[in-house]
Amino acid sequence: MSNDTDIQELLRRKERAITHMGGLDKIETQHKRGRLTARERIHALLDPGSFIEFGALAHSERDELAERSPGDGKIIGLGMIDGRRVGVGADDVTVFHASSSYISTKKVDRLEKMCFKHGLPFIFLGECGGARIPDIMTSRGLPRFGVSLDLVKRNRTVPMMTAILGESFGGSSWYAAVSDFVVQMRGTCMAVSSPRVIEVATGEQVDFEELGGVEMHAQFTGQIDEIAEDELEAFQHIRRWLSFIPQTAESVPARLPWDENFAAFDETLPTLVPKRRNRGYDMRRILPRLTDDGEFYELRPWYGSSLITALGRVGGRSVGFIASNPYFFAGSIDAAGCDKATHFTCLCEAFNIPIIFLQDVPGFFVGKEAERAGILTKILRWFQALALATVPKITFIIRKAYGMAFFSMAGTNSNNDLIYAWPGADISFMDPRVGVNVVHGKRIAAAADPDAERERILTDSPDFDTAPWGAAGQFHIDDVIDPRATRAVILQSLESLCGERFPRPVAERPLLSWPLRL
Repeated sequence: MSNDTDIQELLRRKERAITHMGGLDKIETQHKRGRLTARERIHALLDPGSFIEFGALAHSERDELAERSPGDGKIIGLGMIDGRRVGVGADDVTVFHASSSYISTKKVDRLEKMCFKHGLPFIFLGECGGARIPDIMTSRGLPRFGVSLDLVKRNRTVPMMTAILGESFGGSSWYAAVSDFVVQMRGTCMAVSSPRVIEVATGEQVDFEELGGVEMHAQFTGQIDEIAEDELEAFQHIRRWLSFIPQTAESVPARLPWDENFAAFDETLPTLVPKRRNRGYDMRRILPRLTDDGEFYELRPWYGSSLITALGRVGGRSVGFIASNPYFFAGSIDAAGCDKATHFTCLCEAFNIPIIFLQDVPGFFVGKEAERAGILTKILRWFQALALATVPKITFIIRKAYGMAFFSMAGTNSNNDLIYAWPGADISFMDPRVGVNVVHGKRIAAAADPDAERERILTDSPDFDTAPWGAAGQFHIDDVIDPRATRAVILQSLESLCGERFPRPVAERPLLSWPLRL
């Protein structure tokens, strides 16, 4: 039986590890930078009093570093967010800049396995200095490191989130690369290697911002979903995103209370869309009219900006929106937009979230730069994801629906469940004003009044009739609806489609094992 000496030794060790961490001076340095310590971050994220830590008494495997490495640079444990049990890990920069070592990696692997086995969302709070040198330098050291196979083959069985809250190289950057949701705090950096390592290895001089700052990732790589101005805002983003997501891939998101007046006609909804095809507008004005309480949560808004991917609720259910945004490039979709839509389709499929498509799309970007970006493959990869997705998919043609983009946005024969059009919809291979010039260019040019001749052909020839009545008449679309009833149609459709066979068994959903970030 333990005596008082044993208990006092336990308390001393816990005090040293938990309160002093890597040193009170290093805690003070972190605070002077305006940043929280690892444990402070965890307590700020989780419900009060819910954190259960394990591994606090772990330390470096090297005896000479044992006293200087409490926790060995990683803090792990279980807690709750809004009453839901989660697993959480955090880099502790007070211990060797949170550099990854054999013991610290072992700790995070332990947390991962626990989350995957017991169905707990996994959250990591990153600020990592990379792999610990010299531990990784020897032939005995290197083979013990590497990205966890359990992590990369997890098949999205549980949601995974990463917040980048400081300079992160290796370690937490790898967690971000395989996460379903990533938020990065402004003024931080996420990259494979630090500027110092890059300069020594290659001679290239680069600063944190241009190497892996928020603007670079938000606009050019698409590797983050949200930007936070401070740590507390980052935690708010994690909590908000998680509120739309179920506990595991085998469950559905919680259905929240909702106002039954939601299904009433919206007289102003049709007025938000210009009748002229060449007039732009922001689809973000439409989305609040379709969701409970007018709320939606857009992901990666700065990347592939002509396409919106967002989470929202309809009738209390979590839904995903993939929507054209004619405010940017008239709604034309680029390679980045394809990647964004593919990733979002995989996300919704993994976590049993129905997808609503809002089409006002003139097509894909074409030209030399588009081809260099690999748009051909990216279009087909998106289409493949759509073909494999089993969640309910409902399409609304709001205005334009042109070319291959019509199909990639869940058009006819694209594995959608229901497809509706507004009466002003315009469905065609291309804009009829472009098409008539291709087919009758010489005739129009030779006319005494080319503009009048073009209008006459467009009016008289059935070849350029793009109104939805032809598609409805041939049953290529399920119905043409009153735009004012769009909310009611979404709600009724979801009630019918989210039935006994939703969600499908995990074994029937191949998208769960697709690349985790695109």
